[in-house]
Amino acid sequence: MTTVETTLTGPPPEPDRDPVPAAQPPVRDWPACDLDGTAFDPVLAGFMREGPLTRIRLPHGEGWAWLATRYEDVRLITNDPRFGRAEVTRRQVTRMAPNFAPRPGSLAWADQPDHNRLRKAVAGAFTVSAAKRLRPRAQAVLDELVDGVLADGPPADLVERVLEPFPLTVVSEVMGVPAADRERVHAWTRQIISTSGGPEAAGRAKTGLYGWITATVRARAHSTDEDVYALLGRAVLRGEIAEEEAVGLAGPLQIGGEAVTHNCGQMLYLMLTRPELMERMRTRPAARGPVLDELLRHIPHRSSVGLARIAREDVEVAGRLIAAGEPVYVSYLAANRDPAVFPDPDRIDPDRDPNPHLAFGNGPHYCTGAVLARLQTELLVDTLLDRLPGLRLAVPPTEVRWRQKTMIRGPRTLPVTW
Repeated sequence: MTTVETTLTGPPPEPDRDPVPAAQPPVRDWPACDLDGTAFDPVLAGFMREGPLTRIRLPHGEGWAWLATRYEDVRLITNDPRFGRAEVTRRQVTRMAPNFAPRPGSLAWADQPDHNRLRKAVAGAFTVSAAKRLRPRAQAVLDELVDGVLADGPPADLVERVLEPFPLTVVSEVMGVPAADRERVHAWTRQIISTSGGPEAAGRAKTGLYGWITATVRARAHSTDEDVYALLGRAVLRGEIAEEEAVGLAGPLQIGGEAVTHNCGQMLYLMLTRPELMERMRTRPAARGPVLDELLRHIPHRSSVGLARIAREDVEVAGRLIAAGEPVYVSYLAANRDPAVFPDPDRIDPDRDPNPHLAFGNGPHYCTGAVLARLQTELLVDTLLDRLPGLRLAVPPTEVRWRQKTMIRGPRTLPVTW
């Protein structure tokens, strides 16, 4: 009887057990790659093929971090208060930058409500109306540079003659950098975004830049001007932000001009090496805006990834648990190539519509200077194409030299003739 019952009913049930957690994906090393041209990072492309979430280890810092590459997940993480930046400043999270010295007041590391309080202090300098007021002056600066290029005749290096000095001058005027100080400020910002020279060189550049910013904020406290250093000086005087917060706020804004130089360098390189794209830009000037958006989506703005976030609580993303305390990166470059959002994502499609690219970020940390960057990009492309007829490379594409050991990608030189 007992034997028959056992055969019919099977073995007794096992006691309840917690489900076995999903195996963690392997940790992948992501070395600093020196890539020429506008090629997409093959390491990042490999991560995207593996799945929406990867565990990565970068050249500096400690441990590993999650990397999100899918558009939907990138938007979730960058707009979800369960992921914060402030905690990163107290840890040595694996990272690309050799020198890690975050400062109080930096918008990049601020969570709410501090983020809105700090951003308010400088918001007036980066509005659409402020950009409209700036446009005639920016156009005049650009015209003077192009006048010099035309006077000297071809060939010319667009990076040296236009793409570096124009954003440097515009950002310096928005920030309130005196003309006599602009070259040394530019030297500091250029070293800070470089990975050459190691942490010592980057550290010296940061010391120089932030010391200069401190003195400038103090000196501008009673100014009635509307540049960023005057706005910050008055905000400190009114007690709305601390002096160290004003300094931390100004640094990344000052460095931001570097991105315009190198992004526009990549975009112009693509036009100069793709005749059909250049023809489109020349014959349909009124429709250049959507093409610029497509180029912003397509170009690899940076090497690797930017700044990490820390999960404040357990969060499920793409079917995996990101545990409280674990660091996570997002890749805007990968999100901009997500085929679920951008069909045929590796192709430059001038007629792509819609084009909800994330070239300027997403969420509360959306680029503060996006309006200013877009203004400069439009002016540069329009002015160069309209004033330099027949613009073309003066060397074969393989002879264009590209920046090495840098966090922001772009051509070092762009020799052209016309």
